[in-house]
Amino acid sequence: MTRSAFLLVGLAALLAPCGAPADDAGAARALEARLMQVYRQAAPAVVNVTSRSLAFDYFMNPTPQEGSGSGFLLDARGHLVTSFHVIDGADELRVTFHDGSALQASLVGVDPSNDLAVLRVSPLPAGITPLALSTEEPAVGRFVLTIGNPFGLGGSLTQGVVSAVGRVIRSPDDRYIGEVLQTDAAINPGNSGGPLLDLDGRVLGVNAAILSPSRASAGVGFAIPAKTLARVVPELIRQGRYPHPWLGARFYDLPAPLARELRLAGVRVPPEGGLLVLEPVRGGPAALAGIRGADRLARMGHVQLPVGGDVILAVNGERVRDFQGLTVLLETRTRVGEQITVSVWRDGRELDLRVRLGERGGPRP
Repeated sequence: MTRSAFLLVGLAALLAPCGAPADDAGAARALEARLMQVYRQAAPAVVNVTSRSLAFDYFMNPTPQEGSGSGFLLDARGHLVTSFHVIDGADELRVTFHDGSALQASLVGVDPSNDLAVLRVSPLPAGITPLALSTEEPAVGRFVLTIGNPFGLGGSLTQGVVSAVGRVIRSPDDRYIGEVLQTDAAINPGNSGGPLLDLDGRVLGVNAAILSPSRASAGVGFAIPAKTLARVVPELIRQGRYPHPWLGARFYDLPAPLARELRLAGVRVPPEGGLLVLEPVRGGPAALAGIRGADRLARMGHVQLPVGGDVILAVNGERVRDFQGLTVLLETRTRVGEQITVSVWRDGRELDLRVRLGERGGPRP
């Protein structure tokens, strides 16, 4: 059975009366009608984003550079959401609406760590309804649509399903973005920043990346989820940036196999491993809470590992296995200024310490 047939059968099951046999032709017509309805409602709010900048060649001659992506209208004040990597380094931003009208856009705020940016146009073209963010938790198998600008082809529609939830991808500033949606809807270069929509036309996420050896759609695309937008975008509009929680220490991943080796060498670490604290930043949240860093080196073959410091086991009762997990947990479950409970292993026993989170990249004590 083809992928389209699977989609039709699935939709037929949703639309057919209870106990009635699925009608493929009816399901096809229903799917067509729903797709066309969502497109008619949502497409006017989706824009092509063109970024322009000046670079210099070997002889210091100015060379214009141009890139493009997608975005969508978020509110009646003219705020548009797109991906940070679409506008990164731009000297000039221009957005083109579905009807062909083009406007200069101003940059309101950026968050490279979540690959999000907010632009603004004024005056806003008349008759365009902003897209609403979904407040529901997406489930695997949910039908989704994308509208965007793949390869410069504006107003393109593709469809698919949510393939997975809770993925973790790298951000443009080489950090981690958690709770990411995976989809098999075709996402190609130029789709970045455009909306991933449900069948009611609500935004489930912002298309951000693909996994493909050919740099074109291979059926594995990723979108920053709506709940991340709901958390980050208001701050970008309010203050131009998003404050990221900061524990204030350097760490080293301590997986269970390495922990067992260290225990055999006489080093007291938890058998299940965790996140080894190498060094708290002086005056930072971890140091102020009494979290301890490594105080000696242990030799493992030809490698020397810093040991003797606390090993983080959990934050607010949630298990922490590595730095990626800690980063995602802090980003998605905590805020700057919040007091959290950090469970650490120290001298053969578990301790709970209270830590008030600081801001990464913000003022230091």
